[in-house]
Amino acid sequence: MATSAAAAVSSPAATAGAVPRAAAAAAVARRGFVSFGAAAAVRSRAVRSGGFSGVRTHVAAVEQALVQDATKLEAPVVIVTGASRGIGKATALALGKAGCKVLVNYARSSKEAEEVSKEIEAYGGQAITFGGDVSKEADVDSMMKAALDKWGTIDVLVNNAGITRDTLLMRMKKSQWQDVIDLNLTGVFLCTQAATKIMMKKKKGKIINIASVVGLVGNIGQANYSAAKAGVIGLTKTVAREYASRNINVWPSSFHC
Repeated sequence: MATSAAAAVSSPAATAGAVPRAAAAAAVARRGFVSFGAAAAVRSRAVRSGGFSGVRTHVAAVEQALVQDATKLEAPVVIVTGASRGIGKATALALGKAGCKVLVNYARSSKEAEEVSKEIEAYGGQAITFGGDVSKEADVDSMMKAALDKWGTIDVLVNNAGITRDTLLMRMKKSQWQDVIDLNLTGVFLCTQAATKIMMKKKKGKIINIASVVGLVGNIGQANYSAAKAGVIGLTKTVAREYASRNINVWPSSFHC
């Protein structure tokens, strides 16, 4: 998966902001990430008003970034967290059908995850399921090992797993805050750290973090979720800078609502 982020990504996130296209492309090539700003917030309102499906937007962004590479390389190995349903499921199916080898991660929905794997295999692809909580370091390490034991490498990580515990700040319990931060933010940190150790050795890899415009503009009743997604955006930008020289591209998909 050795193409640059600028070449690989053509998503709604890539077009946001006021920087001219040529300058933006150069900045992406240097930094290894895609920026997004006011246009993303506008599109978020379109999603919430029923203008288009947030799930379809996410999957299209991830699929466009990766499927074209899957046609050039032999069966890239992809880990998709939270892949038993929703955006994660759609992403896993799209990549599996395109020829990727997919580890379908789930926390509780084992039956649904097995169905995703079977559907990928029905299309001639390869898939395995792994039950684990990405907010727990031991589970993350075991997940990476499962992919390595099966296929010998990891080419792509899609950090999708997430939860909501919505309520107004004045009523939010610390446990509701912590649960969301642990899974939606710390989980991304743990998975990214573990995957980059593997990608560093071969000096190539791709990481897609499912972020949210809520992390940019906030949302009533989602102080925990907004904080976590804002953290994912900042984490993504920093990791992209740190690993760009190692040919590891990191970017956000920003329409999770």
